[in-house]
Amino acid sequence: MAKPVGALCNLDCNYCYYRGKMSMYEDNPFMMKEEVLEEYVKQYIQSQTSPVVIFSWQGGEPTLAGPAFYEQAVYFQKKYAGNKKIENAIQTNGTMLDEAWCIFLKKHRFLVGVSIDGPREIHDYHRRGVGQTSTWEKVMRGINLLRDYSIPFNTLTTVTSHSVKFPLEIYEFLKGIGSSYQQYAPVVERYLKYKTTIEPELSPPEVRIGAELTTWSVPAEKYGDFMVSIFNEWIRKDVGKVFVQLFETSLANWLGEDPGLCLFKKYCGNALLLEQNGDVFACDHFVFPNYLRGNLMDQSLQELASSEDQTAFGFSKFNDLPSMCKSCDYLFACFGECPKNRIITTPEGEYGLNYLCPGLLKYFKHVAPFMDHMREEIQKGRSPLSVRKMARKLLSSK
Repeated sequence: MAKPVGALCNLDCNYCYYRGKMSMYEDNPFMMKEEVLEEYVKQYIQSQTSPVVIFSWQGGEPTLAGPAFYEQAVYFQKKYAGNKKIENAIQTNGTMLDEAWCIFLKKHRFLVGVSIDGPREIHDYHRRGVGQTSTWEKVMRGINLLRDYSIPFNTLTTVTSHSVKFPLEIYEFLKGIGSSYQQYAPVVERYLKYKTTIEPELSPPEVRIGAELTTWSVPAEKYGDFMVSIFNEWIRKDVGKVFVQLFETSLANWLGEDPGLCLFKKYCGNALLLEQNGDVFACDHFVFPNYLRGNLMDQSLQELASSEDQTAFGFSKFNDLPSMCKSCDYLFACFGECPKNRIITTPEGEYGLNYLCPGLLKYFKHVAPFMDHMREEIQKGRSPLSVRKMARKLLSSK
């Protein structure tokens, strides 16, 4: 994914894991230069073996670059596309969207992801503007514009120590605003207790002493309860109509197929991150000096992605799992989730267990009979939607 304005953002969300990265580039302009953009587009297209090449634009807040920047990106994409089909996805907080943006997004068929945490009271609890002002109305204005222009969008919703209390309120709200593609991201972050910068400094997972979990990080078991509550509602009423990323990836792993999400793959390392100056890091969640792979103006993306360090990083996702994980009944569905969350020890004292493990285990145990049923129906060439009848029967007493 590419961050054309780096960590620059017009909001001041207190749980933002990227805000502290501003200090890493304080001597650089927070806007990708044209020569970096062109080199990125050219190299990225050339490095892809698939006939479809997807560009993912992230932030910070990527709309701060303005539509003209992305017009330039589209121009370079056409210049270097060859016989490949180009698609674009942009993740935004939605507050900057206006008619000019919607005309551009519609014209070039961008897939839009909007970050929204739920109804006003839940959303505004953490997602605040500069001066701790409310942002909910601005986000909703942006979403309504997307709907007016018939632009497809999905939603990204964080799960924090606060929002975890309201699973069904959030789920029903998202359905109500027209989100049929939903992603729920559990917030798990630690700050260094003895930081050297003014901004809060995030801790990489390998730090064992001197890192403290933030107060807004979601309690692990409650995260499991949160996803189970939404799953119960989804499996009875909305399966086949609403697509929840965690449920879709779970079903893919149950079927032995590619889940399409690095968190639940056996290995990772293919989702590198490009900063605005051309620096390439191992992953969006590993923007720390030790995980800098190089700069695309000095080395090709292909070289950086296939480097010895990056290859080892990708394989370590599975290879470095604690023995407890490798003997787990749900290893095939979880694979230890994201390495950034492996910050606790097993009961046997082995470091590297995922903080979310108790919640994920609760979730996987709960969904197992429903996933088994859908897998069997699909393998027999029948519709998996029959699971709704099964769910209504099994969950009626709960």
